[in-house]
Amino acid sequence: MSLILLIEQVLNGLQLGVMLFLMAAGLTLVFGVMGLINLAHGSLYMIGAFAAAAVAGATGSFLLALVAALAAAAAAGAIVELVVIRRLYDRDHLDQVLATFALILIFSEGTRYIFGSFPLYLSIPDYLSGPVSLPGGIQYPLYRLTLIGIGLAVAVGLFLLISRTRLGVQIRAGEADREMVAALGVDISKLYTIVFALGAALAGLAGALVGTIQSVQVGMGEPVLILAFVVIVIGGIGSIKGALIGALLVGLTDTLGGVLLPELFKLFMDASSASSTGSALASMLIYLLMAAVLFWKPKGLFGGAA
Repeated sequence: MSLILLIEQVLNGLQLGVMLFLMAAGLTLVFGVMGLINLAHGSLYMIGAFAAAAVAGATGSFLLALVAALAAAAAAGAIVELVVIRRLYDRDHLDQVLATFALILIFSEGTRYIFGSFPLYLSIPDYLSGPVSLPGGIQYPLYRLTLIGIGLAVAVGLFLLISRTRLGVQIRAGEADREMVAALGVDISKLYTIVFALGAALAGLAGALVGTIQSVQVGMGEPVLILAFVVIVIGGIGSIKGALIGALLVGLTDTLGGVLLPELFKLFMDASSASSTGSALASMLIYLLMAAVLFWKPKGLFGGAA
């Protein structure tokens, strides 16, 4: 494997990682602050992607599509929190799982009813299309570099929000002791709605950004949700820093494993067998990584940290 190909795959892993971070950050906020298992988080990712595709198709503006994705996912998250989730905070985790699984079915069938069963396509805008020249003669898609930049910018913004703002103080306090926060006069119900809507908006943004790379279709959020759960288990539940580090580890492990393992097995077997065996083992790497981290640190890399 050439050095240029290896660097390109590292960049692909970073791009996958920052997109997983957008999903995992909202998920870990909701679970850390509210103690809620939200299986419907992937549906909010899907809503953002469909809203972006619909608005981009109607207006031709990618920026308006991103705004629509943020607004639609945040609004859907706020409504879900007010109507359904608010009734589940004091319930058993099994009740939360069953209720949010029901939300997956409702969102999937509702999206299919509105947009149909056929996938939609979201085009990369002209000003972000084409490759960009990097040092060493590497040609890499400008759009994927933009995704990396957006994801890292959102990470910085979340760190500042959590550590430097009044809302961030309330979020961290609510995670530590929600009863005490309520006793001090903070409207805990409003805080929960804001946190849930923020997490939903991040998921919707991720769906819109990835929608230009893959087709926008019903059920697209569930595979990403599984990876997001892996991320927060590795990084530590409730930790934004852990979500970022865990997402980057998962993105790089998944991408580089899919490239390096087939090359490694070519040393011992024919090309076709090496490719199939390497690809099969590569799909297991992120779960082996999760098992190794949990064996070393059962609460994740940054469990309990902001």
